[in-house]
Amino acid sequence: MASIEAIREEQRRVRRVQTIAHVTTSLLMQARLSRAEGEALVAYARERILELFPGRDETYDILYGRRFRRLLDECTGPDRPQGPAVVIPFPTGR
Repeated sequence: MASIEAIREEQRRVRRVQTIAHVTTSLLMQARLSRAEGEALVAYARERILELFPGRDETYDILYGRRFRRLLDECTGPDRPQGPAVVIPFPTGR
């Protein structure tokens, strides 16, 4: 049986993943990123999520990979203006 502390830690990591996914989705939809910027953002989000849940690559692909791929196709492109959009990295907590 899992301890209460272990359950709380898992819940904290799940909330962190949800926040990363939400911010990534919002930036892809609203920041008018180039394709390269969008791909860099998604790669960064994927790294952070897999740091929280190592070895869960397949789960990431099922839950977030498809969504991010679709948003990259719909919301980014080489013709996007290279305006003031800046991707701010998530703190790693290190």
